[in-house]
Amino acid sequence: MIRKLCLLTLLALAFFSCGKSGAVVPNVAVSFEADVNDPRLTALHSPGGAVIIPGYGVAGIILYREADLTYAAYDACSSFNPAAHCAVVLDNNTLTCTDPCSGAKFSLIDGTPVKAPATRSLRAYSVNVSNFEIFVSN
Repeated sequence: MIRKLCLLTLLALAFFSCGKSGAVVPNVAVSFEADVNDPRLTALHSPGGAVIIPGYGVAGIILYREADLTYAAYDACSSFNPAAHCAVVLDNNTLTCTDPCSGAKFSLIDGTPVKAPATRSLRAYSVNVSNFEIFVSN
């Protein structure tokens, strides 16, 4: 009897631990490159500037110019309910972006959620700059 109870408990734990709470933004190949003077990247000429480049990653990529003159890149797909592929939009101050489907907000400095319901950071990508070319990849 005790054995059956233990088995039922283990099955129940396995069943309830397989929920959607572990959903993450899909890992897709990203390879973007552009000249830093590309007109699409004009907002990146000053610290705190940000742009969204559609057609890369799951829902586009966000490029953000940090205060120390480096860059950060994230997938524009919200980490809250990533199966919906809801693309975030840049806020007016460009320090944050918002998921229009859920209202969640994310910091562009490090991709972390700053307003619920999101609890996971945006998917980050690597950024390299060389010879006036910016490269984003994973």
